[in-house]
Amino acid sequence: MTWEESTRQKMLHLKLPTDPRWVGIAEMQIEDILVDHAYCEQKAASSCISLILRFNDLDELVDTLTPIVAEEWGHFERVLEQLRKRNMKFGFPRKDEYVIKLNEFVKKGGNRWQQLTEQLLMNALIEARSCERFKLLSKNIKDEELRKFYYELMISEAGHFVTFVELAKKYQDPEKVNSRWKEWLEYEGQVLKNLDVRGDRMH
Repeated sequence: MTWEESTRQKMLHLKLPTDPRWVGIAEMQIEDILVDHAYCEQKAASSCISLILRFNDLDELVDTLTPIVAEEWGHFERVLEQLRKRNMKFGFPRKDEYVIKLNEFVKKGGNRWQQLTEQLLMNALIEARSCERFKLLSKNIKDEELRKFYYELMISEAGHFVTFVELAKKYQDPEKVNSRWKEWLEYEGQVLKNLDVRGDRMH
């Protein structure tokens, strides 16, 4: 089975594909996309650090997420390099309406295992959507270097997605995780449906 076939089976259960207009708009605003992408990588690293600090007694979680922190920060550095090579400025972060909406779906309260599951599944969903967007960029933009760049990152994000879901199933009943994951997928599809198509945002 090829990587792409495996990915489609494991991950592309996203309920709504990205609007096909997005990639063309994004290509015309590639500086904005790269800046937003850099902040996405920084936030991904910070999210894993937060989980490590909050659940520091879970050795497997700590050992699994620690290299992801390094990888996400490495991605941040690589995006920054792409900006510098193009004489583009690393601008200010922008309001991430997509992540704000996902945060609204996180169940509050419950025991720590339920809280952990919520955070891991939200992270998994963001990685899944990022992977889908990176795939679109890798297949459609004219810049050959960026096409290769986004193909490499697409594979990495797919791996992170799988890792987050598998971690959730180690600390919570897998059937409960699967049930909640379906709810997350349905909700994310509605979020995407109601967001404007913007080419200056990665999500």
